[in-house]
Amino acid sequence: MASTIFIQTPFQSKSLNKSLNTHFVPSFKLPVSLSFKPRTAAFSKRVHIRAGLIEPDGGKLVDLHVLEPERELKKREAASLPKVKLTPIDVQWVHVLSEGWASPLTGFMRESEFLQTLHFNSLRLDDGSFVNMSVPIVLAIDDLQKASIGESDRVALLDSDDKLIAILTDIEIYKHPKEERIARSWGTTAPGLPYVEETITNAGNWLIGGDLEVIAPIKYNDGLDRFRLSPVELRKEFERRNADAVFAFQLRNPVHNGHALLMTDTRRRLLEMGYKNPILLLHPLGGYTKADDVPLSWRMKQHEKVLEDGVLDPETTVVSIFPSPMHYAGPTEVQWHAKARINAGANFYIVGRDPAGMGHPVEKRDLYDADHGKKVLSMAPGLERLNILPFRVAAYDKTQGKMAFFDPSRAQDFLFISGTKMRTLAKNKENPPAGFMCPGGWEVLVEYYASLTPSDNDRIPQPVAA
Repeated sequence: MASTIFIQTPFQSKSLNKSLNTHFVPSFKLPVSLSFKPRTAAFSKRVHIRAGLIEPDGGKLVDLHVLEPERELKKREAASLPKVKLTPIDVQWVHVLSEGWASPLTGFMRESEFLQTLHFNSLRLDDGSFVNMSVPIVLAIDDLQKASIGESDRVALLDSDDKLIAILTDIEIYKHPKEERIARSWGTTAPGLPYVEETITNAGNWLIGGDLEVIAPIKYNDGLDRFRLSPVELRKEFERRNADAVFAFQLRNPVHNGHALLMTDTRRRLLEMGYKNPILLLHPLGGYTKADDVPLSWRMKQHEKVLEDGVLDPETTVVSIFPSPMHYAGPTEVQWHAKARINAGANFYIVGRDPAGMGHPVEKRDLYDADHGKKVLSMAPGLERLNILPFRVAAYDKTQGKMAFFDPSRAQDFLFISGTKMRTLAKNKENPPAGFMCPGGWEVLVEYYASLTPSDNDRIPQPVAA
């Protein structure tokens, strides 16, 4: 599944007109005319299917990389600038911004962008239109760093090894309202939120925004860089495959056959709607994740086995890594996950139970309502062009010996295998019911848990950019 570097080409917009109330896509067969009137009260307009990939937010993808002939000059300029050290997660955000995942953002947020994101989950463009932006992409500095910057309007951004990563220009420094940021992003200030403890609690009291000039593409040198396709590269790959629709599936866990059922059934539904070649973007999250999640390298091994075993069709599936860090911020964060996939060319987004959710850090319950993520996506400002595909619940059907869509009329025939149960089986080197996961994928999961030792204490190292 080696990947290739591609060149950007323009794409025609593709959209489906919606009512103001929802942009869920119904699961029924359409006539061959490629135009239909849905049989549900949630829709009030006719939907027209047109060829071509969806336009990125703002009309064009942002590319913040310095051209190669100018890199040495920029390095010399940076030598005399004030320096700001980046954490590994900061570098991941530079990666996200540099490739245009957050288009039309051109750098770390200034205060006006930060406040719009925090209070409205969207950004207003110069023409008065809106794009979705639900999570702040910001850079924190402390009092000493602020003092060292002084009156300079530019700073050099260095990684933990003092390597120059980028120059931040036309900067703006403003207060970091940590409590408000946490409360509005997560809906709680309870202790124990992983991303908060990792990046906010001990961060500086100031935020610095500005336009980024990224010296060179971010590489991690972990054997997985070939999977880290940028939005430009993904769009080129979709064009190469003659995709007339792209449906994205985000995950941070191993793929079991229930996931595969959802993805293959989505393609069937899109074919019934009149599309000729819908392509799946299987897009695991590749940035920061909490300590008890399966690390990216092992997840990618497992995903490769899923394709090798034919659970998903390699001809209609593109596997790539989404470089964003994970917030676990539920309905707020799932908007970011969906918005970023628009910029990658996806016009359909699969959403399931409790997307981007987690258990409450203090109480024994889910932090978010399991249905709120898909409901929020159906109404979110700036996501009107994206078609939301809520998935049906899949479980293990004991009568068929495989994963199937849950039928409440015979609930006793179904077995729900939670993530906790799956991890316990893998840790104990026990096999799940036949048909739950492809054998090759399960072997990878067992191998991962066997590789852990008590001294690991479930702290999983994250890839560091180089």
